[in-house]
Amino acid sequence: MTTPTAKTIQIYLPTGEPRGIRIAEITTRIVQAVLIPRSDLAQGKLRKELNLPGIYFLFGEDEEGAKPIVYIGQTEDARKRFDSHNKTKTFWKTAVFCVSKTQNFTQAHIRYLEWYCMQRAKEVNRYSLDNGQVPDNSTYVPEPMEAELLDVFETVSTLVSTLGYPVFEPVAKQSSASITFYCRGGGSDGKGELVEDGFVVHEGSKARMEVAPSGASSVNPQREKLLTAGVLDENNGEYVFTQDYLFTSPSTAAAVVLGRTANGWVEWKDKDGSTLSEIHRDTNEAEDVADNA
Repeated sequence: MTTPTAKTIQIYLPTGEPRGIRIAEITTRIVQAVLIPRSDLAQGKLRKELNLPGIYFLFGEDEEGAKPIVYIGQTEDARKRFDSHNKTKTFWKTAVFCVSKTQNFTQAHIRYLEWYCMQRAKEVNRYSLDNGQVPDNSTYVPEPMEAELLDVFETVSTLVSTLGYPVFEPVAKQSSASITFYCRGGGSDGKGELVEDGFVVHEGSKARMEVAPSGASSVNPQREKLLTAGVLDENNGEYVFTQDYLFTSPSTAAAVVLGRTANGWVEWKDKDGSTLSEIHRDTNEAEDVADNA
C-alpha cells in the first residue's frame, strides 16, 4: 500500500436513497464503483455500468462465524453473474461492481485485478474469503500493464472502503502514532489498540481459559466463534490469538481476554497505567472544559 494522500470522493445517489444504490468515484481517476444492495438488485441491473467488464465484490455476514464474508469475482456480463449468485449464494447482502469510466478494461485487466484482490484480501485476513482456493500466481500481463493495474487497485481499495467495506485494510494500524494498551488478570495477557471501528486485540495475546459464571452467557458464544474461525487457539492451557482481531468495542475485547464481564474503557491500560478512558475520553472532556473556560 502507498502512503495515504488527501483526496476527494464523489458519491452519487441515483435513487436519492442514502442506503440504496450508490456510485462512487475519485474524480481524477478512471475507476467507478457501483454499490447495489441485494434488495435493490432488479433496479441495479438497469444501470448502464453493468454493460462493462469489471470486478465485483459480494459482502455479507456469517451468523456463526467471527468475520464478515466477501466473494471476489470478475465478469463481462454482470447481470447474468449477479442473477446466478442471487440463486446460489445466500450470505451476501451487498454487491460492489468496479468498472473503468473510460471503458478500457479488458479480460486481461479484470482477471489480473480479480487475482490480486483475492491475494490482498487473503493476506489482510479481515474478511473470510468465500472463493475457496486462491491461485498462487496470476495470469501473465506485461510489466507496464501490471504497474497500471496496481495503481487501479489502490483506487478500488479506497472506493470500496469508503462505501463501508474495508476489505483491504489491516485491522490494526500499529503505526508510530498508535498507542498499545494492555489487559491483564487471572493469567490473561492482552495487547491491543483503539481503531476507528472498534478495538483490535493483537496477535499473540493470551486469554484466560476459565470463564466466570457471570460472564458465561456473553463470553462463551464469542469465544466459540473465534475458536471455530481459528482466531483463538488453545495452547498449553491458555487461549492464544493467532492473528489481529477487530472487536466492536473495547469492553467485548476485554471480556474475551479476561473471561468475565468487563468495562474495557477501564481494563485496557497503556504502559504507564493510564486507562483507555483517561487517554481517549477524559482528555477530550478536559480539553472541552478548557476551551469553554
